[in-house]
Amino acid sequence: MKLQEYLPYYRRNLKVAFPVMLTQLGASLVGLVDSVMVGHYATADLAAVSFSNAIFFTVMVFSMGCLMGITPLIGYEEGQKQVADPQNHNTAISQLLQNGIWFTLLLSAAMLLLLGSCIPFLDRFGQEPVVIEAARPYYWCIVISIVPFLFFFLAKQFLEGLGNTMAAMIISIGMNVLNVLLNWMFIFGHCGLEPMGAKGAGIATLISRTIMPICFIVVIWIHKDWRRYLQLFKWKHNQWSVIRRLWSIGSPIGVQTMLETVTFTFSFIIIGWISKEALAAHQVANQIADLTFMLALGIGSATTIRVSHQLGTGSIHAVRMASNASIHLVLAMNTIGAALMISLRHYIPHLFTQDEAVLAIAPSLILLAGLFQYADGLQCVGAAMLRGITDVKMPMVYAFIAYILIALPVGLLCTFALHMGANGMWVGFIFGLSIAAILFHTRYRKKLKELDQKFANTK
Repeated sequence: MKLQEYLPYYRRNLKVAFPVMLTQLGASLVGLVDSVMVGHYATADLAAVSFSNAIFFTVMVFSMGCLMGITPLIGYEEGQKQVADPQNHNTAISQLLQNGIWFTLLLSAAMLLLLGSCIPFLDRFGQEPVVIEAARPYYWCIVISIVPFLFFFLAKQFLEGLGNTMAAMIISIGMNVLNVLLNWMFIFGHCGLEPMGAKGAGIATLISRTIMPICFIVVIWIHKDWRRYLQLFKWKHNQWSVIRRLWSIGSPIGVQTMLETVTFTFSFIIIGWISKEALAAHQVANQIADLTFMLALGIGSATTIRVSHQLGTGSIHAVRMASNASIHLVLAMNTIGAALMISLRHYIPHLFTQDEAVLAIAPSLILLAGLFQYADGLQCVGAAMLRGITDVKMPMVYAFIAYILIALPVGLLCTFALHMGANGMWVGFIFGLSIAAILFHTRYRKKLKELDQKFANTK
């Protein structure tokens, strides 16, 4: 294919992806800002935030993955509107949203119970007592915040399925500004408040996440084209069959994303066995890697949207072009990210802490995190392409093989048997996620050939 043929696909993918990138960066920056500001308060509080988020995000990422299933379904209906009766597909989209709300309510209740049940056992993970003491109040706040955040995420996925990614970007940026202000007040004790450290960061996160879904409700209601989906709500549209469909597509995505997160969660626990300084340094490297991963997630989300829309129109050629364009874009972006991380690895840690022990460990971890970018970006986009065609069960199996059976054992081997310390876990990440990327992309090429044959037979 010539570059000129790809240019329209680059533009369309980036038009959808750019707001998603900023939205994902906004979500990541909540944790980053907490880490940066708390790190300047105390090293123990930085480790507490790292430890709490490691547990919390395992469950949160599963929940987010479950809600991602609604996007390709809505995207397909939106694509079908171009070649079929729009009113029927508007009703189908409204029904998906209506049942998605019930699904989110049930999911939120389950996640609250699961996360809340961990609170009595926080001191059983082998962390230092001073870290656990600082972690408890922060953890309480972020656990409660999962309910409003999941409703925000549902609204975000709904509009992304329609092809709009701008609203979530604006809300996320606004809430990040608010989170920084509240962190400044609560962590360090400004405006007449007592300094609260990690607890203050948790309160700030809870407040900002509570406001996010409220903003989305207002935005959807005042937008005429989106409000009609709410006006099409009918009691008879509440159907367990639709909720089960959302679960059948969303839960494998949730498990797949959770498996990757579990790998990172265990890395935090394992590195915490080395020292709190190693754990804090690992948090620094992970937060920086998260920033570039959010860019890859943006491209990935755009890929799911674009692939599902093109699939709805029945054009496999357009599906293939859109997905290939995303591969090119993520490789270009992650090359820039890797170059910045590697070249600035001795300067970045100073943004988080002045602890000399942490500063001695962090640069080598950031170097490996830079090398990790290619595998991470390619596996992210590969999974997103498969989501776009609602192929979600085998990718879940592949994720288990790559993350749990390969990345973690290799990381443990390098960390302890080969005496590489915290560096060893990042070697495991690179190895495991490379395997995931190969498996996802091979699967996608196979499924595209099957779809091509299927469409050819129906003509």
